[in-house]
Amino acid sequence: MPLVIFISIFTLLDFILLFSIGSHIGLLLTLILVISTGMLGLHLIRREGIMTFARARQRLERGEMPAEELLSGAALVFGGALLMAPGFLSDALGFMCLIPDGRRLLGKALSRLGMSLRSVTATYTHSGPQQTEGWHPSDDSGWHTANKQNHQGAPLEGEFIARGERRS
Repeated sequence: MPLVIFISIFTLLDFILLFSIGSHIGLLLTLILVISTGMLGLHLIRREGIMTFARARQRLERGEMPAEELLSGAALVFGGALLMAPGFLSDALGFMCLIPDGRRLLGKALSRLGMSLRSVTATYTHSGPQQTEGWHPSDDSGWHTANKQNHQGAPLEGEFIARGERRS
């Protein structure tokens, strides 16, 4: 629910800013700016996406998990979606997602909001990857308990049923 409220307020502010700037600079210049930021965003997505994909392949070839590259790819997709939306506020946030230093700045902002990114390490054995971690609340409230091990050192395995799912 808070996410829906945040998205609604963000969209409302984005349109208010777009219309207020548009009323000062005119319709034609506003349209040119909106279209040009979308085109520039597509160019940056393509360039950064190719570089991120190349880094991910290098890490996979070394046998490492490309977690940072996967998160960068997700930020690129999110930034691209924001750049396709008409509005100057969404364009600013979209460009922050596309520029590497901007992604780091957004990561720091998310960490202040209670999210942190642990480094992802993977150890491959005969049974597959042994440990993977990613985004989780910084208060360690059990989001990555699936990676915990039992008292004998073996990984815990099991199945679960979602709350809304019927038991058979």
